Amino acid sequence: MGRALAVIFFLLINPILISADVFSFRADRMSGSKALGRSSTILIGNAEVRSDNLLLRADRIEIQGDDNQFINCTGNVWGHEEDKNILFHTDNLRYDRKLKIARLEGNSTLEDREREIVARGRFIEYDDQNEITVLQISVRLFKDDMVCRSEYAIYHRNDRLLDLSGFPIVYKSDDEFRADKIRVDLDTDDVIMEGAVTGTIMN
Repeated sequence: MGRALAVIFFLLINPILISADVFSFRADRMSGSKALGRSSTILIGNAEVRSDNLLLRADRIEIQGDDNQFINCTGNVWGHEEDKNILFHTDNLRYDRKLKIARLEGNSTLEDREREIVARGRFIEYDDQNEITVLQISVRLFKDDMVCRSEYAIYHRNDRLLDLSGFPIVYKSDDEFRADKIRVDLDTDDVIMEGAVTGTIMN
């Protein structure tokens, strides 16, 4: 208990951490170590970390690196970017606090509640500063009555655009569109297709 309190006290009073980011954590159990000047803190059971506007929860969370730069989450990972109201669900997540980039691996879902978009894939990289999300492997994106499928996608949140490649298909109501590359305007739901274009439109 004394060791855990000492680690928490260090995190709370460190002026570098306070000036860079709001950082706090809690869990059922905690262990920590230092090797070659690099620290590692492991949180187990109902683990939770808050880094500025990002709240992360998981079965196990490991905090690594200088100034606790890296946060590795495993097991029932849930995250919430509170400013933009974006939710994460995944098997494994690695977050870089300096670059503000989250990498999700396994069965992963990103829900942009502000834009009313749900995206799924086996690998998702979310760049919070540039508001760009890269999705790979069995990608699915849902918005209203539109469903987009591909093996690779880039979601440009600021521009409200979605670029699909790798056998992309877009379903809009009863209509179906296929091409080598597809761009979807998520404001208007317009579909722009390139290469080997085919489609089925129900009147």
